[in-house]
Amino acid sequence: MSLYIILFIGVGILSFAVSRRLKNKFRKYSQIRWNADITGREIAEKMLRDNHIHDVEVISVPGKLTDHYNPAKKTVNLSEAVYHGRSAAAAAVAAHECGHAVQHATAYSFLEFRSAMVPVQNVSARILNMVVLFMFLGGAFIFGMEGAFLNTALLVIIGCYAVITLFSLVTLPVEFDASKRALAWIQDQNIASPDEYGQAKDALKWAAMTYVVAALGSIVGLLYWVSIYLGGRD
Repeated sequence: MSLYIILFIGVGILSFAVSRRLKNKFRKYSQIRWNADITGREIAEKMLRDNHIHDVEVISVPGKLTDHYNPAKKTVNLSEAVYHGRSAAAAAVAAHECGHAVQHATAYSFLEFRSAMVPVQNVSARILNMVVLFMFLGGAFIFGMEGAFLNTALLVIIGCYAVITLFSLVTLPVEFDASKRALAWIQDQNIASPDEYGQAKDALKWAAMTYVVAALGSIVGLLYWVSIYLGGRD
């Protein structure tokens, strides 16, 4: 299992590094005023109008990097810094979240699949937490029982991890496509200088990297539990 320990540590270090890099990028680009001098809210509202979307509301939510699109309520939720911000970072995030709204309006297949997976993923995460916690708390008792019981528990964990891993993989094209739509719109509108466009692209690149690292972590976790199950059958 030493290989998986190394992989887990590696993913943890990578996750920390990417998260730190993302925060630094957004902090840097948030301090550079956007030449167009329009807020993230105005960016979002204009992108929605340009895509003929009139039933989605742009609202402000508390926190940092809490921006998201809610397909159930049809709201583009922007953190306060993005909602009121007049920077490349604010414009990039606002346009990216509107990219999800455009995906929703055009029935983008990966977004629809991910949305359908949300309740299954949530249930799988809860079951996974309960089973793993039970196994750690009662480890001595469980490993002393019949192999069939342990194998069943491992299969449940593998099944839950498989759902979570699939969800994280499906998330990747959804996020990359939203960024692609956002950057294309910003460029088409001619509201950013080459430097500002580069800042927006760089900020979204590092935001996307967080999802890549999350997917890698899920894959490593799935392979770890599969290896335990197969090892117990040898």
